[in-house]
Amino acid sequence: MENFFTQLTYLQIIGTALGVAQVLLARNNNIHNYLFGIASILIGIWVLYQTKLYADIVLHLYYLFMSIYGWLFWKYGRQKKETPITYSDRSEQIMAIAIVIACFALMLYWLGHFTNSDVPVWDAAVSAFAWAGMWLMAKRKMENWIYLNISNLIAIPLFVYKELYVYAGLTIFLFVVGTSGYFKWRKLILENNNGQTAQA
Repeated sequence: MENFFTQLTYLQIIGTALGVAQVLLARNNNIHNYLFGIASILIGIWVLYQTKLYADIVLHLYYLFMSIYGWLFWKYGRQKKETPITYSDRSEQIMAIAIVIACFALMLYWLGHFTNSDVPVWDAAVSAFAWAGMWLMAKRKMENWIYLNISNLIAIPLFVYKELYVYAGLTIFLFVVGTSGYFKWRKLILENNNGQTAQA
């Protein structure tokens, strides 16, 4: 049993290192963040399966899909050119809220009726806000940092409860970087707008 938890700790450390690289690259608006993210996701799926955080596994599979989609969208966008950072419009804001509500309801039902999860409400809440955040991140929307940080705030005590201390530490770091990322992206938007105004 001791070797099992040691293995999980090592995997957490590797996944954490990859996750740190991913979020720092995302903060700097670097498209290669997705490559590190995919590797971290695959490691995370195994660790979460061993600790019965099933909603987080589904969340990680969603992360995997959105990472591939996000990489393609960032690179090519809808007009075959790189997508800029923008604020969400009204329809996108409504969509993000709808994702939170729908994901939370579905995850809570699934966890409560079909798994042996002992933290269904908290696990579902972490996933719900993260699903919306990743959708917004893939579309390069500013609000992604807000939704992801709400997810992080809920996840920190959950990981501590599950004794996944490395992941708890990573999540604290992600919260700090997420806050920094919001202001970094806002600065990039202002610089881009000022540049367009100067050209006009």
